Amino acid sequence: CRDLYNSFDSIQHMANDHLSRLALTDLATEIGELLLAKNRVLCLAESCTGGLASGLITEIPGSSAWFDSGLVVYSNQAKQDLLNVSAESLSQHGAVSEQVAIEMAIGALNQGRANVAASVTGIAGPDGGTEEKPVGTVCFAWVGNGIASTATTKHFSGNRKNIREQSILTLLDGIKQALS
Repeated sequence: CRDLYNSFDSIQHMANDHLSRLALTDLATEIGELLLAKNRVLCLAESCTGGLASGLITEIPGSSAWFDSGLVVYSNQAKQDLLNVSAESLSQHGAVSEQVAIEMAIGALNQGRANVAASVTGIAGPDGGTEEKPVGTVCFAWVGNGIASTATTKHFSGNRKNIREQSILTLLDGIKQALS
C-alpha cells in the first residue's frame, strides 16, 4: 500500500510540474504574439533563474522572430562585464535590488536588436539569504522603447525550484503587462 501511495504521489508531482510548464509555455507564446503584433523584439537578463526563462521561450517554434537573446549573469562580475551594471550599485544596493535589476535590463537592451528587455535577480536558496533579504527575495525590471520602465521586488516561498518557477512566471507576466 505504501508503494502505491508513493507511486501516486510521484505521478501527482509529475502532473503538477507538467501543468505548470504548460501554463508558462502558454504565457510565453502569448508574449510572442504580442511582440510580433507590436513589431517588438525581446531580450532577457537572468541571474537567479539561470537562463530558464530564455530556455522556455526558445522551445517555442518561431521564437527567433521575436526573441533576440538571453544573458545569464550569475556573478556580480558578469553583471558588470556583460551588462555594465555599476560597481557602485552593486556595493550600495546589492545584486538583489531593483536598481541592479534596472541596470541589468538596460544593459541587455543595449546588447543587440531588441527593443524590449526584462531582468531578474534574486536569492533562490536554500542559502544566501539574510535578515534584510531572505531566501525568496527576487527583483525584476522591464524596460524598452515605448513602454514604461518598471521594477519591483517580490518575496516567494518554497524550495529553490519553486522560487525559480515563480520568478519566471512573474518575469513573463511583467512582460505581458508592459506590452498590453
